[in-house]
Amino acid sequence: MIANMLRVRPAGQCRGLNPNLKPGRHEMADWKNTIAKFVHRVEEKVDAQRQKFGAMGDGTARIEAYRGYGCADRAYLRGRVVRGAAVPAAVAEQGIAMNLAAMIQRFESDEVAGAKVRVVYPGGQAAVTTDEEGYFEAWLHPKPPFSADNLWHEVVIELVEPAESDPPHRALAQLLVPPPTAAFGVISDIDDTVVKTDATSVLRMARNVFLSNAHTRVPFPGVAPFYRALQQGAGESPFNPIFYVSSSPWNLHDTLTEFLMVQKIPLGPLMLRDWGVSAQEALPTGHASHKLEAIRRILDLFPALPFILIGDSGQEDPEIYHRVVRDYPDRILAVYIRNVVPRPDRVGAIRKLAAEVEHAGSALILADDTLAAARHAAEKGWIRPQALGEIGEVAREEHEPTPAGTNQANRELSTEGPGTGPQAR
Repeated sequence: MIANMLRVRPAGQCRGLNPNLKPGRHEMADWKNTIAKFVHRVEEKVDAQRQKFGAMGDGTARIEAYRGYGCADRAYLRGRVVRGAAVPAAVAEQGIAMNLAAMIQRFESDEVAGAKVRVVYPGGQAAVTTDEEGYFEAWLHPKPPFSADNLWHEVVIELVEPAESDPPHRALAQLLVPPPTAAFGVISDIDDTVVKTDATSVLRMARNVFLSNAHTRVPFPGVAPFYRALQQGAGESPFNPIFYVSSSPWNLHDTLTEFLMVQKIPLGPLMLRDWGVSAQEALPTGHASHKLEAIRRILDLFPALPFILIGDSGQEDPEIYHRVVRDYPDRILAVYIRNVVPRPDRVGAIRKLAAEVEHAGSALILADDTLAAARHAAEKGWIRPQALGEIGEVAREEHEPTPAGTNQANRELSTEGPGTGPQAR
């Protein structure tokens, strides 16, 4: 299967490297053979893992339920119908071969197009059909409305067709319903904002994503206590909702959720994207359309709730958030951008965006680290000042050197007009 993707000679026919020869076809064969051996080892790990968890030859359709969100009388839910066993939770001592095997298993699951799904919720049900990639989405209108006493609510998803088991396959989905007392919401990117991914480098990104797991991937220093502080807020409100909008594929939903839990970062709905080939895009190279659609859906569903947007400078977050500030005036308390790559060509572009964000009545804070954003949030009264101690301590313990040039760029680019910006409730 996987090993067949590389054409190599049998191991006995490969020659060793000759130091007197320039790299050529023979050395390339050795390189391919080494890779083939590793891929074969990974394939064995995939098969062993599938056999261990009863997945060998099992093509039964199942439902992947993603966390949804909504208000008391209206909620949004996504999921997918696939064939293949779910990947078990990782363990801290898991090696890179098993990590890669688990990742291959995530991407090898076969989608079930045209599946009939029923979502059962209080007072009603929604019948939906999966698209060509196996995804479905549903809008729910519960009667009676979801209770404000609970933050998370469960609904049942039932696979109607294909009917391959008796009783039908069912899954539980969780819906986040923020309390009426929430002061604000948070919409955060994930890659290079919460977790180190190196998304601007394909090779480093592949290493971080495919060879790591939820226990070994590294969060940015201080992110966990900062996000907990934002969720807790500074007033009487015990809970402000956090939503994660990322260009990572839905195939990573389980491992990203597990990462948040392992690192004690507040859970929230993850809005990821389909990496399948479509008529509009052969490869998922763009970010703006997916992120804008997801952010707009959240903002439109909670029209009275202001938001804080958090992202990084590595890709398109400043441009995307600038457009959100423009399209939703008086809704965005602040934009926090982690400066991960101080490229000169980005400095001028972000400087212009920062000025326009300030003119629109909000603030763009370009931060070297988590503590800089946390200090601003404390000054604005969005988090308790006492939280800065834990955030600073954790950030120092986890500290790594700031990329050269970011300090000066951040001082130049961070803008905030006095007295500007919408007020949290």
